[in-house]
Amino acid sequence: MKKNLLFVMPSLAAGGGEKSLVNLLSQIDYKKYNVDLFLLNHNGIFMEYIPKEVQVLTLPDSYSVFTLPLYHSLIKFLLKGKPSLAIARIMFTLTSRNNKNTSEREQYSWKYISEALDITNKKYDVAIGFLEKTSTYFCVDKVNATKKIGWVHIDYDKLGMDPEFDIHYFKKLDNIVTVSQECASILKRRFPSESNKVDVIYNVVSPSMINKMAIQGKYDIYDKKDDEVIILSIGRLHYQKGFEMAIEACKKLVDKGYNIRWYIIGEGEEREKLLSLIKTNKLEKYFKLLGLKSNPYPYLKQADIYAQTSRFEGKSIAIDEAKILQKPILVTNYSTAKDQITNEINGVIVEMNSESIGKGMEKVILDNNLRDNIIENLSKELLGTEEEINKLYKMF
Repeated sequence: MKKNLLFVMPSLAAGGGEKSLVNLLSQIDYKKYNVDLFLLNHNGIFMEYIPKEVQVLTLPDSYSVFTLPLYHSLIKFLLKGKPSLAIARIMFTLTSRNNKNTSEREQYSWKYISEALDITNKKYDVAIGFLEKTSTYFCVDKVNATKKIGWVHIDYDKLGMDPEFDIHYFKKLDNIVTVSQECASILKRRFPSESNKVDVIYNVVSPSMINKMAIQGKYDIYDKKDDEVIILSIGRLHYQKGFEMAIEACKKLVDKGYNIRWYIIGEGEEREKLLSLIKTNKLEKYFKLLGLKSNPYPYLKQADIYAQTSRFEGKSIAIDEAKILQKPILVTNYSTAKDQITNEINGVIVEMNSESIGKGMEKVILDNNLRDNIIENLSKELLGTEEEINKLYKMF
């Protein structure tokens, strides 16, 4: 008998957790498991990579109405004779407007969103809330499953969440999975009563798939001149990623005469802010936002240096991918950076400010021996993590 699995995720838009889920789904043995996927949003650049064996569940009509603009949502609920949902929609709006902390906003608004979501009819052997917050809450409150697993892809203490809200849900999970040893230590300190449930499963990355996708498309994406240095960063345009520090570092390098172009693959709420900063610093020729790319690997393969200027991360999939493509890597010294990078061995770690980023980048550009040693060391690393799926099977 095949086991029935349900994965829960808000969407498959750009993001490390989303990419991690798609990679994991590509490795599952579908001879042993029936897999359903519940998404709160059916748009996103990774939708095309869902394996054909996965059944994407249909959203309930009430949730589709709930996500409409407030006025239209209220009218439809009232016409359908569902005043309680109209009230929930109003309360959702008030809660969202009154809380500037995005993580707490998502936590506290769950009680109102949940009223528009049904409990699943199907009984599952295992349900997996594959991202912190809403995915886990849905898994606990709305799924009928023998075993329930929650996933945390980030340094919990850096997200600004309310632990008192989460402990109620964590107590109802059988396992709490996270993506690095440092993230696991943080969860155990924050939730000591649930520490025995915390396990580490590294993000699934496949070198063979990445190398294959990296040679697709245009050969010379950047139209690079011989003396140019191409720098690439990948991530949401969000405060977490520290891209304003990257822009400031780029300005310092350009002012010193370095012939560089710095590109960002990603999208997010800070686009206008970053564009304004680029314009203010007269960097339009040197610092460019490329938006989302469903296949970023040709861009990564053809870049000279990969830069991760984050304020915090869990375990960065983009860094793993840059390692697979043997790129010199510069990262800021966030709490989990050393889980992936050993300074001047397989990358360079710098302090979390634009001055240090600029000086570190200068060193990587000028020091040929350093770059060559990093590339050679990366060529010797065993970077495939496809076998991580076996840890999940054991939980099942």
